Amino acid sequence: MATVPDKYFDLAIVDPPYGIDAANMQMGKGVGTQSRIWNTKNWDSKAPEPLYFDELQRISKAQIIWGANHFIDSMSFACNSPCWIIWDKMQEFSGATFEMAWASFSSPAKAFRMARCEAYVGTNKIHPTQKPVKLYEWLLTNYAKKGQRILDTHLGSGSSAIAAHYFGVDFVGCELDKDYFDAAKARFDMATKQLAMSI
Repeated sequence: MATVPDKYFDLAIVDPPYGIDAANMQMGKGVGTQSRIWNTKNWDSKAPEPLYFDELQRISKAQIIWGANHFIDSMSFACNSPCWIIWDKMQEFSGATFEMAWASFSSPAKAFRMARCEAYVGTNKIHPTQKPVKLYEWLLTNYAKKGQRILDTHLGSGSSAIAAHYFGVDFVGCELDKDYFDAAKARFDMATKQLAMSI
């Protein structure tokens, strides 16, 4: 991020590590899904340092930061917005029944509602904290405009890239883990190819 000019991106939609060791939890078992054993990784062993959030704010005009409730003390600018977004997973289970994102907008708090079973049934999850493409479609529809520059610093499963492609924005996604990057790229290629062939 140090190489990016101030306010280069119109919006950053990011899902950084929460620091709860999610990479080593056995997530993914639920209605219509099989229990998934993930490869042991340490990407979620700690949350980002305050410098990450300072740089994110410097290079983007607006931000949506998933998991901000885990590291709000590291976000010096967070008191400037009343806007929180939740993904209501609409069912009780052993994990979180909703996830929270802090947003830099002055609009009221909003909720995206999609049951976990709808988000994941029949889906081959490639990342333990994978979010549905429909969530990113909703975020872009409500908080972005076509043609804007959008940043995702933690690409993960590539859901944000798929949604951005079809919404029509200039998208940059970063992923350090080669396994996740390769899987996200294959997923993106398949998702965009399938729709192109079905038209």
